[in-house]
Amino acid sequence: MSVKLQPLADWVVAEQEEAVTKTASGLYLPDKAAEKPMIAKVLKVGKKVKDVKAGDRIVYKSYSTTELKVDGTEYILVKEEDVLATVK
Repeated sequence: MSVKLQPLADWVVAEQEEAVTKTASGLYLPDKAAEKPMIAKVLKVGKKVKDVKAGDRIVYKSYSTTELKVDGTEYILVKEEDVLATVK
């Protein structure tokens, strides 16, 4: 499925990874207790983005994203300056 969003300037469109719903000891967490991960897969980047590319997994600052849903799919928009690291 192609992403219908094209980010501008230094913005990145990404898909957030799923929250962990099970602890290491095997206990299942309710939805409210599961923390949202701060890791996402980059889908598209704006023209001024220099350090990340589509396909990268990134770590980003909490409370630095704009969340939206397009055609039933949830995306996050984050500025490149709020990307803290890539995950290899």
